[in-house]
Amino acid sequence: MSATDLGVTGDKPSAIRRALAAIGVQNVSLLLALAALICFIGVQNSNFFYVSNIETIGTTVAIVGVLAVVQTVVMLLGGLDISVGSQAGLTSVVSAMVFTGTGSALAGIAVALALGLCTGLFNGIIIIYGRVNAVIGTLATFAAYRGAANLISDGRAQGYTGMNHLFVFLARGHMIGIPVLIWILAIVAVLVQFMLHFTDIGRNIYAVGGNATAARLAGIPLNRYIIGVYMLTGTVAAVAGVLLTARTGSGQPTSGSQGLELQSITAAALGGVALQGGRGTIVGTILAVILLGVLENGLIILNVNSFWQDIAQGCLLVIAVVIQQRRAGGRSVGLP
Repeated sequence: MSATDLGVTGDKPSAIRRALAAIGVQNVSLLLALAALICFIGVQNSNFFYVSNIETIGTTVAIVGVLAVVQTVVMLLGGLDISVGSQAGLTSVVSAMVFTGTGSALAGIAVALALGLCTGLFNGIIIIYGRVNAVIGTLATFAAYRGAANLISDGRAQGYTGMNHLFVFLARGHMIGIPVLIWILAIVAVLVQFMLHFTDIGRNIYAVGGNATAARLAGIPLNRYIIGVYMLTGTVAAVAGVLLTARTGSGQPTSGSQGLELQSITAAALGGVALQGGRGTIVGTILAVILLGVLENGLIILNVNSFWQDIAQGCLLVIAVVIQQRRAGGRSVGLP
């Protein structure tokens, strides 16, 4: 049998094949959907293509994007974190209150990051040592962290950061013509992508999500990985909280953070992350985040009722889960 019969030739792969390999075949459908959506909105309203509007989309999705990236890591591990929005709200309030009390933006950011690390650690401890399902455990802390944010702030926005240079730079600054918020999303995505695909930690995360029993037998310390991933998630949720404070000019206990958990899960699922764990990419998640941002922006500039945004987001989540079930060959519930 010749090499040609086996499909092996000496020819270099075509440019199209190289592009598909770089993008990921599973992400082509997302790119096509994104292109179709951009074309449709652009035809309806040419203002969509203004540079200022494109920047608005980028800065709007930045907070959801960083949460979606770490939600991807949690889901790859076979878990879920419903509390990320509440963690962002709590750390937003704390960063503003510490800034108000000390006059130091760095102190506010540092305390917020430390708190995020602790909330993530607490999530991991509940799941591991409390033997609680990740969905139930983080649903409980979702309520607890939101309650704590409202308790310490009396349910009101705290502090004012609109005159501080660092917070203003985070919210409205530019580097090489690109908003800082987009840079932060890009840095988080690149670092997590590097961890997942070029380190043993990332390979072990995929292994645990793919088959936890086999991973344990292979000597991977599951408890450490689960706690470590939730600590990472809490820390990045705190980054989102700081960005929320910077964008709004004050610490927000609920406004701005409400719904972030659903958006992050929707983006990860739409980006192809398997709900059972072990399969998915950061590239897919980022494409899904952009798709959701373009959809939201398009509905706004086309003057569509804002309630349709929630309906569209819910429909996309259902579609993403259905596609995953079909690909995995899952049986329909209640049918033979």
